[in-house]
Amino acid sequence: MLFRSQTLEVTALANSARLDVPEAIECMFNGLVLGLRDYLGKSKVSKKVIFGLSGGIDSALVAVIAKEALGAKNVIAVTMPSEFSSEGSVNDSEKLADALGIELQNIAIKPIYDSYLQQLSPIFEGTNFNVAEENLQSRSRGDLLMAIANKFGLMLLNTGNKSELAVGYCTLYGDMAGGLALISDLYKTEVNEMCRWLNNEYYGREVIPTAIIEKEPSAELRPDQKDSDSLPEYETLDAILEYYIEHQLSRDEMINKGFSSSTVDRILRLVDINEHKRNQAAPGLKMSAKAFGTGRRWPIVQRWTGQEKEL
Repeated sequence: MLFRSQTLEVTALANSARLDVPEAIECMFNGLVLGLRDYLGKSKVSKKVIFGLSGGIDSALVAVIAKEALGAKNVIAVTMPSEFSSEGSVNDSEKLADALGIELQNIAIKPIYDSYLQQLSPIFEGTNFNVAEENLQSRSRGDLLMAIANKFGLMLLNTGNKSELAVGYCTLYGDMAGGLALISDLYKTEVNEMCRWLNNEYYGREVIPTAIIEKEPSAELRPDQKDSDSLPEYETLDAILEYYIEHQLSRDEMINKGFSSSTVDRILRLVDINEHKRNQAAPGLKMSAKAFGTGRRWPIVQRWTGQEKEL
C-alpha cells in the first residue's frame, strides 16, 4: 500500500532518541486480534464465532485472527462448496483448519442452489446465467451460516475486505451477512501482506497454505471466474481506492499520478454507486482514518459527474 504499510517510527522527546516500533502490518494484526476479543467481551453476544471458510485468502486471515483472539475451541468454520468450487479450495480449507486446530464443517450448497433454480425456472426461463444465479450461491451460504449462528448462539464474522466493500464486489444478504466485518478496513493487498507476514514472521512456518496466498482471487460463482474479470489488478485498484477514500484526491490528481482516466472513472463510479451496500453492511473494526461506517460518511445516492473540483 501507499502509506499505511510504511514502517512507523516514534521520536522520544525526552532524549531525542528514535525508537523502533512494529511494522504497520504487525500493528494492524494486533489491533484486529484485540478488537475482536474486545468486541465479543463487551457485547456479550457470544464467546464463540462462526464464519465461512472458502479456501480464499480473506477467510483464511479471519480464521487466524479469530483463533489468536479467542482460542481454537471458540472458532467454528464452515466450508460450503458449490459446483463451481475448485477441489483445491476445500482441501486448502481443511489444511488451514487442521493447522489452527479449529472445527471445520462441510455443507455442500448444490442441493439448495438447485432447489432455488427449480422454483425460479418459470420466471428465469429463456434468460442467460448472470449475476442473479451467482448471488443465489452467496445467499445460500449466508442463510446456512446465520442458521447455525442462531441455533448455537454464535457470532457470525463477515470475511469481506475493504477493496471489495469499496466497489460493491459483494452480495447483499449473502457474503455481506455477519455481526462483525472483521477485515472490512483492510485492502486486499494488505490482506495478502498480512498473511505472508503471519507465515514468515509471526509463526515462522507455513500455517496458511501457500496455495491460498498464491492462488488468483476468485469468488468461484461461475466457471473459471477470476476477480480480474471484473476489477483491475488489486495493486492498481487499492492505490486508487486509498487516494480517493482516505486522502480524498480529486479525479484529476489521480490521473496526474499516472492512472488512466478510464480506470479512475470506472473505480470512482463503482465506489459512489455502491454506498447503499455499505450502508447495510455489518460494523467493522477501524484500522484507518477513513473506515467505512465510521470515518467516512457519504450520501447513499448522489449526482456526481466525476468532474467536480476540490472544495
